[in-house]
Amino acid sequence: MNGQNRKNIIIGQLVDIVLKKDQRTGQLTRGHVKRILTNSATHPHGIKVMLEENNQVGRVQQIIEES
Repeated sequence: MNGQNRKNIIIGQLVDIVLKKDQRTGQLTRGHVKRILTNSATHPHGIKVMLEENNQVGRVQQIIEES
């Protein structure tokens, strides 16, 4: 599932984000959603979130399905 729709993202969910510093390389960082920072329902580059791990901020590229 992609991270362009705010309704798909839940607090505590495992996601892959791209940090601001990694936008050129596209390197992904995995973590759990602490806060959702984007107010709009959708965003073409991904919904901006803060991770529980080190309070890192970036845009959701992929939502990881945990079993």
